[in-house]
Amino acid sequence: MVDTNVKKVESTHSPQGEMGQKYLASGKALSMRLWEDEQPGEAKPETRRDYETVGYAIKGRAELHIEGQMVLLEPGSSWVVPKGASHTYKILEPFTAVEATSPPAQVHGRDES
Repeated sequence: MVDTNVKKVESTHSPQGEMGQKYLASGKALSMRLWEDEQPGEAKPETRRDYETVGYAIKGRAELHIEGQMVLLEPGSSWVVPKGASHTYKILEPFTAVEATSPPAQVHGRDES
């Protein structure tokens, strides 16, 4: 059976996760979330997730530390965090980015810290 549902999500009405992310549109195999005006500070705790993440930086700068490498994220940068990769982010300037996760990060508590 083909899923023909069409969804539209306005970020101003999106549910917010415990880490500050806004959950945007979500399908069965893929979802989007928005990190809006994340403030500079200490690096986030290092983690491994059971989903793959691709992201796109809209505003600000951040460092992605992943498996012993550092990637500078600036407006226009996109990145991939493979499923199971050890990683952390350090926000350098107020940072806004959108990410897509597969499978959806918020299902079955996958996105909890």
